[in-house]
Amino acid sequence: MQDNYSYPLDETWTQSEMVTVIDLYNAVEKAYESGVKRDEFLQKYRSFQQVVPMKMEQKRLDKEFELESGYSIYQVFKRCQQAKNSEKVRIQNESR
Repeated sequence: MQDNYSYPLDETWTQSEMVTVIDLYNAVEKAYESGVKRDEFLQKYRSFQQVVPMKMEQKRLDKEFELESGYSIYQVFKRCQQAKNSEKVRIQNESR
């Protein structure tokens, strides 16, 4: 992970929508750094989908976030889907 990076945000979002998206970014960081509760992440991901309903836009933001931080929203989501019986999800970042 890089020490200083900026979150990809859309200037047309309301302050509340920006907070929702930043909450998801924080949950992704938490998944990589210490682990995140599966249900907590999925709730934040669903809220993110309300702000950004189009898959293409979700993918663009994920790619930008990964380029900035080294962390992938999709990889955390995928791990949550695989860990249906697990309470906490942690992503091992093998590429770093």
